[in-house]
Amino acid sequence: MKNSTSKPTLIPRMYCNLFGHDYQVTKKVTYHVKEYTCRHCKKELTTNSNGKLIELTPKFKEINAILERIHLSRTERLKKKSLVSSIY
Repeated sequence: MKNSTSKPTLIPRMYCNLFGHDYQVTKKVTYHVKEYTCRHCKKELTTNSNGKLIELTPKFKEINAILERIHLSRTERLKKKSLVSSIY
């Protein structure tokens, strides 16, 4: 079984060194914070508080999980509030 945190092989790393990374959004944490993964070398990035892309470390994974939980609860609360106010 292959470990998901293993180093990428030589070919994908060389491709990314020559042509650059091909990042795809893998997770939308909030409207502004997203997680990205390179299609070739599997490097993971996220956006920081300034909107810049930074490496996705375990610390940032935890921060993103908390942000996502807060964002989901807030959007659910706003949906319920708008439904109640539209009834009256």
